[in-house]
Amino acid sequence: MSSAFIREQDDIVREDIADRPVSAYRNLVTPEGYARIEAELARQQAEVLRAMAADDQHALALAQRELRYWTARRGSAEIVHPIADKSHVRFGHRVELQLANGEKRSFKIVGEDEADPANGLLPHVAPLATALLGKSVGDTLEAIHEKAKILKIS
Repeated sequence: MSSAFIREQDDIVREDIADRPVSAYRNLVTPEGYARIEAELARQQAEVLRAMAADDQHALALAQRELRYWTARRGSAEIVHPIADKSHVRFGHRVELQLANGEKRSFKIVGEDEADPANGLLPHVAPLATALLGKSVGDTLEAIHEKAKILKIS
């Protein structure tokens, strides 16, 4: 083997970054959540091109990792359209709760990649969401370390 070949291989910089873990749960998404996945894929594709143009191997490795993640999430996505029947809490519904202390909270049950609990978007796999699913207006549940009553489903 020539030393030129070895040097050429030594000049190649590769950075392996571990893949983001993909949830073992079903990848349920709202139509809005699916649109966000598509937007994230487009953004990461643009990041790959930008990193390649800048010859930034670290940024390229990060963008490729994100691209693999979002490609996998799109491939496993199960779009769940809103159900008009609001008699029971289901995926995609917004639920208003009244806590024992009188405080009211509102949550929408969404997919894992859509979740933002601070803004009332609760992943369907969260303990509170699983406790809410199937319940009706007027039902009470032991959740968030206290009793809560369902006031409204929308």
